[in-house]
Amino acid sequence: MFADTAKIYIRSGNGGDGHVGFRREKFVAAGGPNGGDGGRGGDLIFEVDDGLNTLNDFRFIRKYCAKNGEPGGNNHCNGADGEDLVVKVPEGTVIREAETGKVIADMSHENRRVVLLKGGRGGKGNMHYATPTMQVPKYAQPGQKGRELNVILELKVIADVGLVGFPNVGKSTFLSRVSNARPKIADYHFTTLNPNLGVVNLEGTDGFVIADIPGLIEGASEGVGLGHEFLKHVERCKVILHIVDAAGTEGRDPVEDIRLINEELAKYSEVLASKPQIIAANKMDVYPEEERETILEMIREGIREDMPDTLVVPLSAVSGLGVKECLYELWNMLQTCSEEPIMFEQEYFPEAADTAQEPYTVEYNTEDSVYVVEGPRIERMLGYTNLDSEKGFEFFQNFLKTNGILEKLEELGIQDGDTVRMYGLQFDYYK
Repeated sequence: MFADTAKIYIRSGNGGDGHVGFRREKFVAAGGPNGGDGGRGGDLIFEVDDGLNTLNDFRFIRKYCAKNGEPGGNNHCNGADGEDLVVKVPEGTVIREAETGKVIADMSHENRRVVLLKGGRGGKGNMHYATPTMQVPKYAQPGQKGRELNVILELKVIADVGLVGFPNVGKSTFLSRVSNARPKIADYHFTTLNPNLGVVNLEGTDGFVIADIPGLIEGASEGVGLGHEFLKHVERCKVILHIVDAAGTEGRDPVEDIRLINEELAKYSEVLASKPQIIAANKMDVYPEEERETILEMIREGIREDMPDTLVVPLSAVSGLGVKECLYELWNMLQTCSEEPIMFEQEYFPEAADTAQEPYTVEYNTEDSVYVVEGPRIERMLGYTNLDSEKGFEFFQNFLKTNGILEKLEELGIQDGDTVRMYGLQFDYYK
């Protein structure tokens, strides 16, 4: 059973409570406070494990909690920190917040370890609260609660080339011929129910990874059939090899198949629709050699209006006709693609929920002629937001709006071009 999605509950550890204690020794009439601090709660960490390639384990265990910190003790003894919990996932796992569907982390490429939920801070013991006027404090700080979330894990295959096409057009046969993958092959629909990855070793190149994705049917973008289970795996691919049954062995029209599959890709994602494609006209060995060019020209003419520059190549996955030529065309196309890995940017920030009750101030500094926004809520938000990324800056702008900061700036009379300062960072205001 191949599992590529799972919903789980995660929680970091609570911080241990601070201790109320006093020094009690013989010949010491009035010992001072000596209650120790509570230990820090354990972090909830996600880490890539190269030995995993499915999310099967999460079908049986759906609750993951880090350990709580221990409470403080007498004689200035601090409580032990809670043990971190490391959750192992396969590379390519995207972690989303369950309610909103927003991305929290993409566990792929260089992003191999993420502290998703930090443990609660340990409370301070009463030894910290002694003052000249309060020499026997009977108060200690409680530990901070850990964070909890329901998240959805989604495995998205990491491959350079994705094979797409209707069921039974020869994708699995092609993959088994060109790579070390050994997918199950049979002459019936929906044989491939999970992605098969293979490494192509091509002479004169450093090779590439190719994936046979589950067969697509009309309506997949709405979730019909394998639907999203198919489409989400194509998102990371740089190039699409679109295999069609040029022989029409099941009464299929290759031009109509191309149109239908491209419509499904476009409905699901404009990014998918814009990926470069090569059309592989498979099962060409059915035709006599003198008729093959006519069949290819018929397909080219059929897609010319919608895909004028798309390359159509002849292929027979069974006999090997055109296979090597097709691989070199794929390699050449990959060289024109960006070398930046395809990753999903963070959209949801668990720490943001903790800032909702923290104060902030918005003031105008007449000496420097700048508007100053400060406070724990602002400082924490800047600490976990990457302002250099488009998603991060969008989150920053939404934060200012939803927390009423923009409204307060306007009440103070801010104008376009005025400067706003936040903890060493300066921004020009434009409405």
